[in-house]
Amino acid sequence: MFWRCTSCAFVTAVTFAVSFSPARGASNPSAAEKKGGNVLAVAGADILLNGAPIKIKGLRCSAALISDATTDDLIGQLDSFRGYGVNTISVYLMGSRFADVKGYRPDGSLDPVYAARLDRIITAADARGMIVLVGCLYWSTSRAKEELGHWTQADANRAVANTVAWLKARRHRNVFVDPDNEGMALAEKKWSIAAMIDSGRAANPECVFAYNSRRPAPANADLAIHHSPRISGKPYVETEGSPPGSNYWGPYSKRDGLYNYINVGVYTEEMKQRQLAATTEHIEGANGYMLASTWLQAPPPLGPKVLPGGDGAAANPGIRWWLDFLRERYGRDAR
Repeated sequence: MFWRCTSCAFVTAVTFAVSFSPARGASNPSAAEKKGGNVLAVAGADILLNGAPIKIKGLRCSAALISDATTDDLIGQLDSFRGYGVNTISVYLMGSRFADVKGYRPDGSLDPVYAARLDRIITAADARGMIVLVGCLYWSTSRAKEELGHWTQADANRAVANTVAWLKARRHRNVFVDPDNEGMALAEKKWSIAAMIDSGRAANPECVFAYNSRRPAPANADLAIHHSPRISGKPYVETEGSPPGSNYWGPYSKRDGLYNYINVGVYTEEMKQRQLAATTEHIEGANGYMLASTWLQAPPPLGPKVLPGGDGAAANPGIRWWLDFLRERYGRDAR
């Protein structure tokens, strides 16, 4: 888990290069990273892994729990991702859009099938010195919530607390938690994310919770991500990065009447340039950046895909262009 600390400043310049020097050698993972048992923490403006500063460089793999096969595929690709410099993945117990992962039972307990898949992913990531963002609620266009219509704030609190208690019981400390993806449950149901955090913290005081809503952050949030406004004195990571100003998750990737994505892994040149600029901005000016793509998130039969694919053209879809950029600019160092 994280430990809580203070101080983060956001810098908007994207044209300068920063030489980031971790405490340990780039090509020599620590003993903890090789065998697991990694501990994520926050100190001032820095996120730390085993005491050394780390910038989050990641991929949103929110549909990874769909099946044993998709879980196996992601685990099988972790070494390749690490070779590109990726050090973080995100996996969600609910959702995501069209994926319909139902990680919670109606009583708020974790479904053991999905929990077992998540356990394997976190363990495999830990063995490679990688971090996992564990997402809880996804309260939007997904069948994941169709059996949860009776839920109240208390049920949401219970689900988050059960997730954190499960992480603690499994001794997973290379993780941080997003209680409510994009503040969707807050917006639709008026459920307090602060209350979810309080419930989770009661289950494990060491756990740090990310806040992911456009509304002002509660005082008990420890980390700002994605939709959250910057929180004074706390880190910020863009955990669902897509090409700015492109309406990527709108009509470009969806069509009325189709319960899946379109243009899977396809980008215009302008989209790619905007995405690369945003990547640089958040890695060098904040605490990190995670790519979100239909390539990684589309449910079967179109995905989710974990092989890099190609240059994002219609004839050669994929995210290799982004992974290549990440490695070329920041090296293979997973820090």
